[in-house]
Amino acid sequence: MSQVHWLDGADIGFPPTHSALTDPDGLLAVGGDLTPERIVNAYSLGIFPWYSEGQPLLWWTPNPRLVLDPEHLHLGRSTRKLLRKQPFKITVDQNFETVMRHCGTIPRKEQDGSWITEEMVDAYKNLHDLGVAHSVEVWQHDELVGGLYGLALGRVYFGESMFSLVSGASRVAFATLATQLQAWGFELIDCQIHSDYLESFGAKEVSREHFESHLLNSVAKTPRVESLSKPWPVQAKQKQISIFDWREAWQMPEHGFDGS
Repeated sequence: MSQVHWLDGADIGFPPTHSALTDPDGLLAVGGDLTPERIVNAYSLGIFPWYSEGQPLLWWTPNPRLVLDPEHLHLGRSTRKLLRKQPFKITVDQNFETVMRHCGTIPRKEQDGSWITEEMVDAYKNLHDLGVAHSVEVWQHDELVGGLYGLALGRVYFGESMFSLVSGASRVAFATLATQLQAWGFELIDCQIHSDYLESFGAKEVSREHFESHLLNSVAKTPRVESLSKPWPVQAKQKQISIFDWREAWQMPEHGFDGS
């Protein structure tokens, strides 16, 4: 029977995901906290926090799940044309908090107010400092005009949000990120819920069970940067997670790539 579970503040575990509600889709649990240990454990199980100011802390595992295999990245004609023009400068992990705050100001369909609360900013900044959360920044004339952020565990990137202040900035950010993840041997980009925008890049919906079975193996794998990888001291289903310094490993040229 589906029901919402209240989390114990001392236990970072979660109830079985099959017990999540179907309406609203994927609501699994309420409460707990946003410690690094709980957040990392949640993502490794396919669970993420999502709530608005004034609400209790809510944890979700939607079904179906939107995912992208970096090997199957699709770049449409307009995106390839934009990439060839190289109108932006791309950086990584240079302005994480600013990117996150910009994402919090972007109006979202059927959403009143921002889900990126101060508590969320503090929690993900902490994860960024620990080498788990990462940002991609897009610059034009020395101004930040786009970007995205998310978490990387093993060979899975969990996308959280993106923003664009000028046309094409978020497209360049996502295309560049996905291309770099492909080079690093990442096997999955979690896009969370349905999005026509991300489907245009090749993202597809899969069942929760399929998604979780993929996570079970991919989160525990070391990316193709073994010399830079180090263990993160939180077990995900009794398997060690590897993290690494993205700034040191980043291989994309300053202006992304030509998209050909």
